[in-house]
Amino acid sequence: MISQEDYNFIVAFDTSNAELREQTLTNNRMQCAKTLLTLLGHISKDQTVQYLLILVDDMLNEDKSRVEIFKEFSKKKKTDSVWSVFLSLLNRNDAFIQNISARIVAKIACWSTELMEGADLTFYLTWLRDQLRIQGNEYLQAVARCLQMLLRIDEYRMAFVTMEGISTLVYVLGTRVNFQIQYQLTFCLWIMSFNPVLAERMGRYNVIPVLADILADSVKEKVTRIILATFVNIIKKPEDHSISKDHAIAMVQRKVLKQLEILAQSGQKFEDPDILEDIEFLTETLQASVVDMSSFDEYATEVKSGRLEWSPVHSSDKFWRENACRLNEKNYELLKILIRLLESSKDPLVLAVAAHDIGEYVRHYSRGKIVAENLGGKHLVMQMLTHDDPNVRYEALLCVQKLMVHHWEYLGRQLQQDTAGKSVPVKS
Repeated sequence: MISQEDYNFIVAFDTSNAELREQTLTNNRMQCAKTLLTLLGHISKDQTVQYLLILVDDMLNEDKSRVEIFKEFSKKKKTDSVWSVFLSLLNRNDAFIQNISARIVAKIACWSTELMEGADLTFYLTWLRDQLRIQGNEYLQAVARCLQMLLRIDEYRMAFVTMEGISTLVYVLGTRVNFQIQYQLTFCLWIMSFNPVLAERMGRYNVIPVLADILADSVKEKVTRIILATFVNIIKKPEDHSISKDHAIAMVQRKVLKQLEILAQSGQKFEDPDILEDIEFLTETLQASVVDMSSFDEYATEVKSGRLEWSPVHSSDKFWRENACRLNEKNYELLKILIRLLESSKDPLVLAVAAHDIGEYVRHYSRGKIVAENLGGKHLVMQMLTHDDPNVRYEALLCVQKLMVHHWEYLGRQLQQDTAGKSVPVKS
């Protein structure tokens, strides 16, 4: 089934100690790559493929620079890329083969002098993302470990974000996963947050609410440590100060300040001294944001988080009189988010509050009806009239009434202006 030279290399390599293996590789670099890639590409028996993959993995663990052996061979061969054999194994039915292949790909992608790119990178990251979403995946820790390696490199971070990477991590963290997975996936968010652009985006993906919920229940120091470190980054790293401020307000709203007080007063001795520094920094920053926070800051942060609740500002006439027009800022940013929530959210509470707020915007801003209609808000509110939840139907009905009243008030004013402009005929 295999050539004599492949057989000779495998026997010599697998039956020697570390020193002899190094000598064998020094003298037969290309033969090593040729033998292993040929066998992995042509042998179908799962047990043999597993054996070969373990051999490759152990070889790379002994010396990271050996990843270049496969790169050199692929360049010399000028046919398939170094990734083709290993990526094809991700489609095997055997889960062990899939995941050890994924681990080898991660090592080559991270330890090589040349980065993985193009269609190969897209395929690999898509496979990892999809594996995260498989419920009950027994290899979830292995998948997360691959991402922990890859996301240290900025090019891989940016590629992962384009394929809903952050939202996938947040989704999995929002499910009932064990503390080890919580740590690994939060670690992924943490290393991504070193990029200022990605740190700014964290607020859009519900990162803060999900991590705040985990922090409140966490009993493992390493989970607490990595969450606090992530919070520090998404306040420190954004170049736009207003975004850092929004993130701090979001943390206050999710009761992170209370959790920090509990940690500080617990008297717990942390193994990692950085935890105390992070607690001190976050406490000072969040306390300062409470002092500076206006009702509109609080409202804007809530809307951006996508987790709408019946907080006092929503039902305050004073708030809407003073701030309705501010929903127009940054090209109607907040209004667009409210409308998008009507289209995307499945939470009846979020839908009810969003419909209410759009109605208040229309009621208190003179051109609100026209703006809301042009952005598609009226159509979506009308759809909510048949929603299963009675509270959603009620708020949608009130919103529609405000849209129509505004319309009739406008027509009434036009009629008065037209009448005033016409001369009244004198009876003879």
